Parts: sequence; structure tokens; C-alpha cells
Amino acid sequence: MLESCKTAQERWGGVHQIIDSWLAERRELISLYFALEGITPFEKNRDSEEDKLTKFCEVLVDYISSGHFEVYEQLLHEAKAFNDGSERLISHLMPKIQTTTETALDFNDLFSTAELVQANVAKVHDQLSVLGEALEERFELEDRLIQDIHEAHREVA
Repeated sequence: MLESCKTAQERWGGVHQIIDSWLAERRELISLYFALEGITPFEKNRDSEEDKLTKFCEVLVDYISSGHFEVYEQLLHEAKAFNDGSERLISHLMPKIQTTTETALDFNDLFSTAELVQANVAKVHDQLSVLGEALEERFELEDRLIQDIHEAHREVA
């Protein structure tokens, strides 16, 4: 997952300021995700574990929001401006991306506060696994969206 993030940033970093910022946020999200792998429900320093989960949820929601309300909007605007049919790609990929959004928001609903972490700590490993698969799929879909639209428009420009 981290390697594909590096590749995406190398490929599209600098294309748009918004994408640069978004890919940096993705890198932070992945880093925080891997920091959660060792989390255990019965750690002595439970506050630290709760803090890790709530911080991860903050970054997760920020990343998801940036994608939907900034990056995808910009790509759709670009696709419309070039009027080259790339809007169809967005229409095809967005329902798949939306499914991963729902998985991410479900995770956030379980772990976004210390109280929720305490109530749902027994589910953390299973939910991290489900979320990890969804994020991996999402990153692939987002990379495809950016690559296909950017590449198509770079040729025209």
C-alpha cells in the first residue's frame, strides 16, 4: 500500500496543488494505519491506543472528504472542460469509490472518540482488516481516475 502511494506521488505530484496535498494526506493515513497494526485491546497505556485510533479517524475522514469535495470535483471539472468522454470514467469509478467511502465512515462511526473506542475495542482488528482492504481498493481506483484523466488531458494540452 505504501509503495503504491510513493508511485502515485511520483507520477502526479506537482500536477495540481490539491493533488499534492491529497497524496501527502494519503501517505499520513497509511502511516497511521500501519501504526495501528500492533494495537491490543488490553494495553496498559490504553489512552495512547485510543489517541492513535481517534487521530487515525480524523485523518481518514479528512482524506475521504478531500477526495469527494476537492479532488474528484476538480477532475470532473477538468473532464467537462476537455469534453473528451473522460466523464464516463468518473461515472464508472465513483460508485466503487463510494462503497469504500461507506466502509471508511463505518469504521469512523466505531472508533472516532475515546468512548467509542472503549465500547468497540474488541472489534478493532477485524474492522482494521476490512478497512485496509477497502483503502487498498480505493487507492487503486483513485490512481486510475487520476492517471486516466491526467494522461488524456496531458496529451490534448
